[in-house]
Amino acid sequence: MPDTPTRSQHAAPFVLAFGDSLTAGYGLPRDAAFPARLQALLRDRYPHALVQNAGVSGDTSASGRARLPRVLSALRQRPDLAILELGANDFLQGVDPARTRANLDAMLTMFADSGIPVLLAGMRAPAFLGAAAAPFNTVHPGLAKQHGAPLYPFFLDGVARRADMTLADRIHPNAAAIVEVARRILPHVERALAAVGTRAAA
Repeated sequence: MPDTPTRSQHAAPFVLAFGDSLTAGYGLPRDAAFPARLQALLRDRYPHALVQNAGVSGDTSASGRARLPRVLSALRQRPDLAILELGANDFLQGVDPARTRANLDAMLTMFADSGIPVLLAGMRAPAFLGAAAAPFNTVHPGLAKQHGAPLYPFFLDGVARRADMTLADRIHPNAAAIVEVARRILPHVERALAAVGTRAAA
């Protein structure tokens, strides 16, 4: 990223959505992916809002950590906010939660060093796993507290494990689910943007 990138005007916020297939929009048209749906909702309040899709299907926290410097260096404008959504593939692949935490911790630090506030989108292991889910489920809340970042507790809130909200693979959210995800996270994004504006005016 340039040495002195400028922020967008707050009336036209620029949001970077960085994550895995849930962000990228696996199996969906680009205009039905999460960044596009969130952008459409934000434009009700900010007519020129832009949400950039920096999601890559299959990303783990390790691969996200590896590519984040390239994404940041390619930005022509400093985002007003980044949404960091990673961890689901770590859980599915049996990655040690301590490694997931270390990778997300490093990414949060990279964003901070670039002067980019982050809304951390949490992920939760299925409740039926009982105690086995506990170590993973502490990762995102713990990091949000450590970094002083706002937390959206569960990215798939309201749509997870619902047959009517998934694609044929019974894993990835369908277009209707993404609309609901964007609707639910919107107030958190707006609060995070408001906080950025408050800090900038101080």
